[in-house]
Amino acid sequence: MSVQSTPSANRIHIGFFGRRNAGKSSTLNAVTGQAMAVVSAHKGTTTDPVLKAMELLPLGPVMVIDTPGFDDAGSLGELRVQKTLQILRKTDIAVLVADATEGLGACEQELLSLFEQRDIPYLIAYNKCDVCTEREPLADNALYISAKTGEGIEALKERVAALRTEQEEKPIAGDLLAAGDTVLLVVPIDTAAPKGRLILPQVQTIRDILDAGARALVVKENEVEGALQNCKQPPRLVITDSQVFAAVSKAVPRSIPLTSFSILMARYKGYLATAVRGVKALNTLKEGDRVLIAEGCTHHRRCEDIGTVKIPRWLKQATGCRLEIETCSGTAFPEDLSPYKLIIHCGGCMLNEREVKYRMKAAEQQGVPFTNYGIFIAAVTGILERSVEMLDIDDKSTTD
Repeated sequence: MSVQSTPSANRIHIGFFGRRNAGKSSTLNAVTGQAMAVVSAHKGTTTDPVLKAMELLPLGPVMVIDTPGFDDAGSLGELRVQKTLQILRKTDIAVLVADATEGLGACEQELLSLFEQRDIPYLIAYNKCDVCTEREPLADNALYISAKTGEGIEALKERVAALRTEQEEKPIAGDLLAAGDTVLLVVPIDTAAPKGRLILPQVQTIRDILDAGARALVVKENEVEGALQNCKQPPRLVITDSQVFAAVSKAVPRSIPLTSFSILMARYKGYLATAVRGVKALNTLKEGDRVLIAEGCTHHRRCEDIGTVKIPRWLKQATGCRLEIETCSGTAFPEDLSPYKLIIHCGGCMLNEREVKYRMKAAEQQGVPFTNYGIFIAAVTGILERSVEMLDIDDKSTTD
């Protein structure tokens, strides 16, 4: 996959934070070598987070984020601060830009505390060092820079890259396969399918299968039986869109492992065991309970939309109760989750791993069960045990 086509969820997210007029936007422009953020001598020029996907050597594909001043005041200022807090959910590396002529104040100390609470690696960049009369010794995680003259900018880029420890590339399904295996992928082409293309989890899974030296055979849901009959040997694995789980399960012999794209994404994002445990809350839901259905992306809703139509319908059928269903999408994930008895989240393909785990941990800390679309659909169609049995998770139990 080329740098240009690397999904935002797979990019390292680098956030630039600080008070108004400390030079966040100027620093970001100097680091990227582009005038991507508007700069001005007036405080509060940046009113909303500005995100830019790019290649930043030596890190590679990244998402750089300019944030509003954290010391902004007034009702609009409070909204901008909330936007900054939302950005922290997805930040892999933070750069605190401080004015070298003023040092660290209460605003900077609060940001540092937030970085540490969220276990976000960070650097402190003391900007405007070109007009600083004295330079005192700095801690190991700090350096002097000048966005105006360029002093220290290359060092900042190198230091940011050093914060990103090398991580082993995680497979989606490749570790379940051997070279030469065939994987049958079931991809419905309906009104919800994007015209002329596949959705991101399907594309990523196909690439992962090919990287493992296996073969990907892609069919629609009404072609499963014919595809199996034409295979000289049974496929090593069948991966289906969760919405046709029931039909595909009937068509695929029990001897062939079966799972879904959504379940594999939960495993890839690191919360599969949590999702399996969380779906047990279906057995305890009662009349009037509130359920949150959350999606990480925003899209045009269609008449048979999965989040607003199909899942609510399955919930009613599975519980026999009239539940209060609420939905959210994009970055609009509630801070207070205590009113909900269950959260059903999408696969999270458009969110980076840090944000998905933030949402999962927020639910756990507030005592709210958390599951995802694929696990939920497998549970209500009675095939949850089958759909996770080949996956290495801590808790495969589907009953209390």
